[in-house]
Amino acid sequence: MGRDGGSFEELVAEGAAVPTRGWDFSWFAGRATEARPSWGYAVSLAGRLAGARAALDLQTGGGEVLDFALGRAPKAPVLMVATEGWPPNVARAAALLAPRGVAVAASPEEAPLPFADASFDLVTSRHPVRAPWAEIVRVLRPGGGYFAQHVGPRSAFELVEFFLGPQSEEARAARHPDRERAEAEAAGLEITGLRAEELRMEFHDIAAVVHFLRKVIWLVPGFTVEAYRPRLRALHERLCTDGPFVAHSTRHLVEARRPAA
Repeated sequence: MGRDGGSFEELVAEGAAVPTRGWDFSWFAGRATEARPSWGYAVSLAGRLAGARAALDLQTGGGEVLDFALGRAPKAPVLMVATEGWPPNVARAAALLAPRGVAVAASPEEAPLPFADASFDLVTSRHPVRAPWAEIVRVLRPGGGYFAQHVGPRSAFELVEFFLGPQSEEARAARHPDRERAEAEAAGLEITGLRAEELRMEFHDIAAVVHFLRKVIWLVPGFTVEAYRPRLRALHERLCTDGPFVAHSTRHLVEARRPAA
């Protein structure tokens, strides 16, 4: 039995049944926790949006973070656009953000952005799968800025390696802020600020683990309950005897600008 009284099968079924659309993590309350970066991205984003006339939010998910920021911004950009690549999230974001006058464009993550050159004075993103640096530079006006929170290297790797085993040095170095700085500068951006933090995560039951791996699909590619049932059972037993499974996420705050000249 789990610490909350549920059996392994009941908890796994519960985690497998929760919808994964959007980036609302409220279901995890009481079941998993993750510390937040000290810089408060969504509140900081509100201030940035207030100073922009034309802004673009990349890979907006279900639009929840952008909606939060716009609701707290003293004023909104005259033009506010968001992109998203996963069809269920496109529909969710469009419905959520329409009352705020935000247009949501369906745009696959690897595709060129569907906007003209120098269209925006601010581009933002929270946890992009991969920052399209050349496209960000292209759509920014000279002097325009990029403000984003990225997932850093080895994020939740304790959980990843529990299911997949030790990862390569290349996988461990992916998303490193120094590497992303070099990529951004090679594309033509000037980095004006780069801060990184490591943050504690705790998973209290196996339902939370199942839902998390279904939601954050790049951590354990191809994850299904059936494929990983033995490892899930082993982790369930560990949770029952040892308490929360502890992992660590990494995040970095990126501030950059396209040179005016």
